Amino acid sequence: MDRYAGFLEEVADDTRQQERHYQLLSALQSLVKELPSSFQQRLSYTTLSDLALALLDGTVFEIVQGLLEIQHLTEKSLYNQRLRLQNEHRVLRQALRQKHQEAQQACRPHNLPVLQVAQQRELEAVEHRIHEEQRAMDRKIVLELDRKVADQQSTLEKAGVAGFYVTTNPQELMLQMNLLELIRKLQQRGCQAGKASLGLGGRWPLPAAQYDQEGSPVPP
Repeated sequence: MDRYAGFLEEVADDTRQQERHYQLLSALQSLVKELPSSFQQRLSYTTLSDLALALLDGTVFEIVQGLLEIQHLTEKSLYNQRLRLQNEHRVLRQALRQKHQEAQQACRPHNLPVLQVAQQRELEAVEHRIHEEQRAMDRKIVLELDRKVADQQSTLEKAGVAGFYVTTNPQELMLQMNLLELIRKLQQRGCQAGKASLGLGGRWPLPAAQYDQEGSPVPP
């Protein structure tokens, strides 16, 4: 009798899982229609079905939430580092400007042209240093964000989320971002239905290929 009851419970669990999978798959198919047609064609029934399977127990929602929280902390840290560097450069320019003004005021008129030439050389050297430090900081930001993207891809791949693997191909990255957007929208629908919220939100960092020649992020 106990064995029969256990069997019935297993059947009921399987039925609930199948119903949950169907609900998630139907929701994904509906959401995909909101994407550009070029991406709709890439998201086959099999891909969406596999994604729905990965989302069944809710673990992937928690993984994505954790990844986004790490991403936001990283972005904030990098932003603050760049802001500090900009402040240092502003103080450096102000100090140099004051130094030059005081030197010119104390300089005899016939020595002023020579002093101005020397000051111009010093100014150019400082500006070159500032430019190189800014470029180095921007390269650091790009590399760090690229590493975070690779970490996110690897983590989601290991979690069995369809469509995720480590790549720098811009089209594949955009497809993965669309998949994350589908997951986020599914979470929002869950919230509207009164289910537990995981607070998913935010955007994936863009790969280096989507930064300008100076290494600064291109605004969305």
